[in-house]
Amino acid sequence: MNQHLAQQVDELIKQRPGKSLLEPEYTDKAVAINDFLYMSGGTSAVYMIVTPAGRVIVNAGCGFEAPHHRKLFDDIYSGPTRYIITTQGHTDHVGGVAGFREPGAVYVANALNPSVQRDDARVLPRMRQWSRVWFGWDLDTVRRFAQERPDVPNIQDEPTPDLMFDKRLDLTVGGMRIELHAGVGETVDGAMVWLPQHRIALISNLLGPLFGHFPNLNTIRGQRYRFAEPYLETIRTLRDLRPRMLITGRGAPIEGEELIDAVLERMYNAVDHIHRATLDGINAGKDVETLMREVTLPGHLFVGQGYGLVKWGVKTICETYLGWFEHRATTELYPVAREQTLADLVSLAGAEAVGDLARAHLADGRVPEATALAEAVIAHLPDDPAGTALLLDCHRALLADPVTAENFWESGWLKHRIGVLERQDSRTG
Repeated sequence: MNQHLAQQVDELIKQRPGKSLLEPEYTDKAVAINDFLYMSGGTSAVYMIVTPAGRVIVNAGCGFEAPHHRKLFDDIYSGPTRYIITTQGHTDHVGGVAGFREPGAVYVANALNPSVQRDDARVLPRMRQWSRVWFGWDLDTVRRFAQERPDVPNIQDEPTPDLMFDKRLDLTVGGMRIELHAGVGETVDGAMVWLPQHRIALISNLLGPLFGHFPNLNTIRGQRYRFAEPYLETIRTLRDLRPRMLITGRGAPIEGEELIDAVLERMYNAVDHIHRATLDGINAGKDVETLMREVTLPGHLFVGQGYGLVKWGVKTICETYLGWFEHRATTELYPVAREQTLADLVSLAGAEAVGDLARAHLADGRVPEATALAEAVIAHLPDDPAGTALLLDCHRALLADPVTAENFWESGWLKHRIGVLERQDSRTG
């Protein structure tokens, strides 16, 4: 990759930042991508492909968004819906399918879509418990959408595909050729929507909701691990198509065959580098914390970390290859609560002494170490005002790191904990 193109890649990534791009953007009218392709923004963007023989809907948003998406698209073209395609089985893609169902419409998805939906359903109570830390819906928006099209269901759908495919499926609607290619990224049931006559690829969040960023190999809200090698294979498949326009789940389309390929190459090489370096470290006998510190990206492989973090990718890769037993402590094999052990140690050393050491670490910039000690104090004395204030200071210092502040997941968790600690601090202060 020449220097000028590399700079273009850097700039594109910087222009697609973390948290701000993840905020839903709703418009009063569907956005025209060209003369046959339209977008309605939301938790993940929904697209409509218009042909002389009917329309194709790509993704359907969450259930509460379906009336809004349906209204915006019907305002442009209310002809028959021939196909509804979802690019993955996450709730912000499948939830609104019922809103586009009509006689003759065929819901198409990867053959693994039902299993992905089942996996989410199995841990749904736990996911709902913690997802609210990062996600929340404005009730006024939900009501407004329901009023826009009261005839359209706004329930969260759990749809069963009418037509499924394994590796590839070819469709034709009104002379428009549509190829569906299987892929693995955020889920194992990915579908890339390829329009070969126009060299347009719609991939939504398949490679992550922030294109040009490191993938989330594990989401801390709770879901199955994601694997590096299938992700890399998906990028190879997409690069082989040589798209001239790439449409993702958030942000404007990326245009230009050379630029798109260069960003995909950067993403591929970044993940491949971390994957290989982590395996090298594993085989050198290094522990996971050491690898999380040492395995980083060189400057020429810069990608964003607004969604996935390299350090978390390293940890996930370690566990996917080796499992949870790290061969360091016998108690890893037994149900010993870490918090109780820490509380016992603080009871011996004294909360004040442990707190003083944590403050010293905090002053020296050893913020994670200070946080661990502060958590130990709270494990021993949950209502201790000094311990609460100390842990609050640690969380604020963690959030001050620029990479952390820009990452959707890490900053979201820290802000949640800061809110909890601030409420405790006000009660104990």
